[in-house]
Amino acid sequence: MRVSSNEKGQQMWSGARFLAVGAVVSTLLGGMMSESTQAAETPATAKATFGGGCFWCTEAVYAQIKGVTRVTSGYIGGHVENPTYKQVCSGLTGYAEAVEIEYDPTVVAYEKLLEIFFSTHDPTTLNRQGADVGTQYRSAIFYHNDEQKKTAQQVIIQLNAAKVFLSKIVTKLEPATVFYPAEDYHQDYFAINGYQPYCQAVIAPKVAKVRKAFKDLIKEDN
Repeated sequence: MRVSSNEKGQQMWSGARFLAVGAVVSTLLGGMMSESTQAAETPATAKATFGGGCFWCTEAVYAQIKGVTRVTSGYIGGHVENPTYKQVCSGLTGYAEAVEIEYDPTVVAYEKLLEIFFSTHDPTTLNRQGADVGTQYRSAIFYHNDEQKKTAQQVIIQLNAAKVFLSKIVTKLEPATVFYPAEDYHQDYFAINGYQPYCQAVIAPKVAKVRKAFKDLIKEDN
């Protein structure tokens, strides 16, 4: 996880298009809360699992959202039991860096979590986010049920049709399998290590943009 000219280019992309993408995604998702979905019995807690490149960034983004009770950085979608960070970084295990989000769906809807997901990373670069390259950095939605899968499919179709992004979305939809929490030093990384160069150059600007674009969703203590 390093900062290069490619990573800086990604930051410029985010700065120029962040608010516009968020606005369009919000409009698209606004009509997706069907009467049947709203009428369905809402569980007290639910899980959403996303891979959007470096999990330090993704964790920091969702940790500040109202209704999110826990965000865990970890690994999912691979074929080795109890993978280590070193193994995942090899790109040979099939795992993606991801976050498992526990949230209260009566406070924040899954559709809103998707809106944030597509607004805070580039879903058009295959197995890459900025300087981070490899299948472990793939853009992926790991759905926990058929409803999540259907919703994610609809969002991708509509975003592509609206040409929100300059290229076609390559985000993969994968069933949520065993999620392995990453090593302790990866958890709450930005909160603990916000002074570090990577955090200052990459994570902090993204977190600031989220606070601005989704100000009504930010927890009061942030």
